[in-house]
Amino acid sequence: MKPDKHRGSFTKGRVRMKIESFKIKMLNFLTKREKACKAEHPSDLKEAFSKFARGGSQMNKDQLLRFIVEHQGDNISGEEDLDKIVESFLVARSCSSSSRTRSARFPDVYSKQGLTLNDFVDFLLLHDFNAALNDKVHHDMNAPMSHYFMYTGHNSYLTGNQFTSESSDEPIIEALKQGVRVIELDLWPSKSSTIDGIKVVHGRTFTTPVAVRTCLKSIKKYAFYKSDYPVILTLEDHLKPKHQDKFAEMAFEIFGEMLYCPQTESLTEFPSPESLKKRIIISTKPPKELQQSDSISKSKAGPNECETPDEEFWGLELSDSMSKLTEDKGNARDADQENINTSNNIPNKQGVLRYKHLITIHGGKTKGSIKDQLKDDTKVKRLSLSEKKLKSASESHGADLIRFTQKNILRVYPKGERVKSSNFRPHLGWMYGAQMVAFNMQGHGKSLRLMQGMFRANGGCGYVKKPEFIIRTLPHDEVFDPKKQLPVKEILRVKVYKGDGWNLDFSPTHFDRFSPPDFYTKVCIVGVPADCVKKKTKVNTDTWYPVWDEEFKFELRVPELALLRIEVKDKDKGKDDFAGQTCLPVSELRQGFRSVPLFDPKGKKLKSVKLLMRFKIETLNNSSISLI
Repeated sequence: MKPDKHRGSFTKGRVRMKIESFKIKMLNFLTKREKACKAEHPSDLKEAFSKFARGGSQMNKDQLLRFIVEHQGDNISGEEDLDKIVESFLVARSCSSSSRTRSARFPDVYSKQGLTLNDFVDFLLLHDFNAALNDKVHHDMNAPMSHYFMYTGHNSYLTGNQFTSESSDEPIIEALKQGVRVIELDLWPSKSSTIDGIKVVHGRTFTTPVAVRTCLKSIKKYAFYKSDYPVILTLEDHLKPKHQDKFAEMAFEIFGEMLYCPQTESLTEFPSPESLKKRIIISTKPPKELQQSDSISKSKAGPNECETPDEEFWGLELSDSMSKLTEDKGNARDADQENINTSNNIPNKQGVLRYKHLITIHGGKTKGSIKDQLKDDTKVKRLSLSEKKLKSASESHGADLIRFTQKNILRVYPKGERVKSSNFRPHLGWMYGAQMVAFNMQGHGKSLRLMQGMFRANGGCGYVKKPEFIIRTLPHDEVFDPKKQLPVKEILRVKVYKGDGWNLDFSPTHFDRFSPPDFYTKVCIVGVPADCVKKKTKVNTDTWYPVWDEEFKFELRVPELALLRIEVKDKDKGKDDFAGQTCLPVSELRQGFRSVPLFDPKGKKLKSVKLLMRFKIETLNNSSISLI
């Protein structure tokens, strides 16, 4: 069969057309890219440069010092500090995220005239000198632990969902590296000799176990990787007395002097985070001391009936008797009874007492009405509630919740239906003073971003001092009411100038195949219901270097609990593409021009992507108006 010449010519023609089309699109791409590189700087930046450079084309060292102190409000003692900043700036600039910066000259501000406008803008974009948040611990850390929000994990050992994922020490290590201060372990007895008779696993699911010794060793190694402030281990204990003794032995062996054990049986006030630096604390419900007179009855009741777990089991409350959740029955239980059911029970009693000695933060009772559970006592404790129970309690006992958290610790955990390890809005707990809002750190999403944002405060140490109006009570026993209509206390103005770094962190075709991205920025406030609002910039088309130059005004009633959520997206015909996000506590924002680095969906910092923004905060004269 002879080849079809016409068909061959037609095919070649189509190929040539595709090549020509590709050339046109690439020319269009490069033209738009060059155009984008030439975008002018926002007028505010030019005006600030002109003002402090006194109309000149360069800003010298003295003028830069005046700008940093007067405009940015930063505390620099003099030229010596400035010299260090400028020297670091020149070094950092040689490794700058911007390809344009790399090819630019590096001015020597000591022997030449100073910074040009381009140099000045590049200086503002460097996060090391113009960060939006203070990177040092600056809250008072000497108050009782009940006065702080704590960065808290839930089922910290799970690598994925709550039903079938693997248990491992890797999620614990990652959480500690991120600054999480409260780690949760679910302890169950195990017949395996390779894991010391105790395993960490989400009980009665298809999750795989991990040895408790492995988890404890990793906790010791990474506990103070990010922060020196105390790590708290919350234990959901399903152990028999002999295993409790074994756990106590392991804890003392592995942690040694790092383990904090109070001298008193229970505390009337929690110690401060400052006094517990580099210490590890255990929190669980204390076991009842085994008495000889009731040893037989306890053995019949099943292992560790004295410890009722805090959490729900797939949306249903766990039974009061842990015998229904015990894995080993029959012969195994008979063997356990031999250990307990003896006329001379001293070894078991000593083991339980040793385990009890480990516990610093005692878990409170979960039986009875919420009113009974929140009753004040002379001795402090920790109470755990599911998100559903907290929401219900907040509707009928909101004031009682806040009074409870002024002295005691409240832990809130995700409802059992969150099988995929999703999370709830953390403000549900924070508004009522809950110190431990327990999150699935592997459950990436908007709620976890809010959690990450809150704990960027106070230098990222994992402890954030609660607002005074949540801690204190007025003479008439009034407390803060987050549902109350409150006056505007503060006005926050956020200006989004420009963005940079996407061309270095993403491939040329990541967002659009034949043209630069079309970026826009979402700016939102998340806090008490009255403060929540969403806004966004216009779409900046066909550029890797967007300039928006837009300002947003936010009226805040409770700025102490407000978070500023920022997200950049690429506008598309279908679903808009993610291009970076961050979340910042409003109460910690530094005013002036600030460099704001962005993070990926999981909270990992992008290498080069950042925004240049300005924050202005105006406090209204409402000091006489109470939040209560």
